[in-house]
Order: sequence, then structure tokens, then C-alpha cells
Amino acid sequence: MKSILVHPPQNPVRAEIKLAASKSECNRALIINALTGFQSELSNVSEARDSQTMLRLLHSEDTIADVIDAGTTMRFLTAYFAVTGQNKIMTGTPRMCERPIGILVDALRILGADITYEKNEGYPPLKLSGFNYSGKNEVSIKGNVSSQYISALLLIAPALPSGITIKLEGEVGSRPYIEMTLKQMAYFGITYEASWETNTLHIPPHQYQPKPYAIESDWSGASYWYSIVALADDAEVELLGLKEDSLQGDSAIAEIMAVLGVESTFTERGVKLKKISPQTSLSWDFTDCPDLAQTVAVCCALKDIPLSMTGVESLKIKETDRIFALQQELKKLGAELVEIETNHLYQVRKVAERPDAIPSIHTYDDHRMAMAFAPVGMIYPITIEEPGVVVKSYPGYWNDLAKVTSWEEVSEG
Repeated sequence: MKSILVHPPQNPVRAEIKLAASKSECNRALIINALTGFQSELSNVSEARDSQTMLRLLHSEDTIADVIDAGTTMRFLTAYFAVTGQNKIMTGTPRMCERPIGILVDALRILGADITYEKNEGYPPLKLSGFNYSGKNEVSIKGNVSSQYISALLLIAPALPSGITIKLEGEVGSRPYIEMTLKQMAYFGITYEASWETNTLHIPPHQYQPKPYAIESDWSGASYWYSIVALADDAEVELLGLKEDSLQGDSAIAEIMAVLGVESTFTERGVKLKKISPQTSLSWDFTDCPDLAQTVAVCCALKDIPLSMTGVESLKIKETDRIFALQQELKKLGAELVEIETNHLYQVRKVAERPDAIPSIHTYDDHRMAMAFAPVGMIYPITIEEPGVVVKSYPGYWNDLAKVTSWEEVSEG
């Protein structure tokens, strides 16, 4: 697809949006279902490319498992294929092969997995050559690098002869994602012990029980609509399929956006968003919801609300280095992202008026860059390069955006 030029809405923003399913919930449910022998009935399965890639690879007999650019898929399938003794080559895009996986591989090796690196130590591609249980059922793993390593181990733990005890070292990041994993496992019949005082997780051996499971809509996808409502002059949007007692850590967007001028009212169908008066500044620790950082940063920059961000260290090893990407693209909006304390505290602030020319946002092959910057179009025209990247998590994003404003494809340059 060519670049997309988003125009400001000509009318008040009024819409009902059926959000894409949560790929976080879906990917966990897919692994659990595979461990039941594909006996569970899953509804509202995510159309996101990450989830569809996982679904395809779970049923594939090919030796090579190409996850494309899906980090969760890479990590969850590495653990699943390892513990089920399958012989696979795990690979992906060049960027995927730059994203570390050594922490997970080390833990799986302790348990008995035969895994070797095809190229660079600590990074995909990986060669999986079966599983010979070591008799060990305790592993230690850093808690602040990626919760996906931890969830990958938790999901396969019931299939191990002695279960597993995981000791989380240091600060624990993205804890809601770990809790989501545990709660989904419990729904399918698994018991667990979680001590956040000692950062210890214990899963005894057990068989997942097949059950019907409905996957919730995606709170990460909802965040872009919160930004649209915050930035539009007049907006009321109802997002369907969201739950007030969500398992998703990104449901924190409701609390964050209350500061930025969006009120959330939960209904039987989802949540209604309505503009209210914003506050004058925001400080937020994104440790438990790093995928919201880009959306909030852009929204604050446009509303001239100073933002202090912590807990964003993991952004540097996502689909792109999201810290660098934000720094480059916010400049085009007359804003800046400044590192105040090395690898800890960052601030977003407006430093100039809106640009005279229409900004063209580079998306760095990152779906969240495209969707976080598109709401700028509520205020002034903006061009989003490589808009097709949204297929990774929210394939219908541009069609949904067309319900509230106009956009057109344009040639680059």
C-alpha cells in the first residue's frame, strides 16, 4: 500500500467500533489449546497477522517455522515446540533475528531442550532438536527484560513431569501480562502459586482441560481510539467487546486518558469514550503497559501536556527501537522526547508550533508507530508511510478510521 494521508474530520466524531480481538489473549489461548490436543473451542480468534501466523505454524508439519516479525509467536512457539519434542528451525525477518531470545533458550536448556543457535549466539534462527527431560524443575530468569519469556515458560509448565518453579530476578516488568497468562491457565484447569513478595511462580504438573473460550477485544487497539477522542474537537466513540475487569494490562489506557481528557463509561457492550477537561501534566510508569507508550507520547505532544515516562526500557528491543523512532518522528510535530535519566526517565514536550508542511511519518516496520501517529490527523493533515504494517495487530485499522474521518492513498515523495 502507498502512504496514507489522513485529513481532519469535517464533522463531529461519532462511531461504534468493533475492535480487533486481543492478540495477547489469543496467542496464549492458542498455545493452551494446542496442549489440549486442539480440543477447545476458541471464539473471536484474532485476525492479527501475529495470531494467524501462530495458528498456521501450530498446525504445520514443516521443519522451518518462520514467525515473520512476531516476537510473541517466536517465544511461545520456541517453548511449545521444545517441550513437545519437535524438530524445528525457528526463524523470522532480519529484525526478528536481531531480537534477543537467549534468556528463554537458557531456561529451556536447563529443563532438557536441545537448542542450538544457527548464526549469532543468543538470537534466532534457532535449531530445536528434541527434548530429554533433565529432571530439573527450577529456573531463574530476569524479570525486567520481557514478560514473554516468562509467559512462554508458564504456558508449557503443566506439561513438564514435575511442573516448574520460576524465580524472577530483579524488578518485574509487564506483570499484568504474566497475570493474564496465569489467569488464562487457571480457566483451563491449572492451579498455580504466585508470590510477588518473593517473585516466585510455581506450576505443578497437570493436564489442561478443554473448554470454550471467548477472546476479549484488544485494549492496545482501543488506545488509538482514546487518542482520537482526546485530539478531536468533538468526539464520542463506543468501543465494543471490552471488559471493565479485563485481563489485559493495556486497559490502563482508561486511567491514563482520564488525565488527557477522555472519560470512560463501561456498558454491557463495551466502553463509551467522551471528551472531558484534561489535566496539565502526566507522569506514568509504563513498566506494566509498554505498548501504550507511543500512543500516549504522541497524544501529549499534540495536546501540549508535558509527559514524564518511566518503565520504557523494553521499547528498545521491540519491532524497532521505539525510543529512537519516537525521537525522530516527534520532531516532525514540533515536539521532542528527551532522555533525562539514562535508560530510565524520559520526557515529552512541545517545543514548536505545528509544521507548515504536512508531516510524513516513517513507521520503521512497526505497527504501533503507524497507529499512534495517525490520530494526529484529528488536528491537521498527516501522512503515514508504509501503512500496511498495521496488519500485525489491527488489520482493519484504516477501515475503522474511515468511519470518523477521510484518508487517501498518496505516492511517496
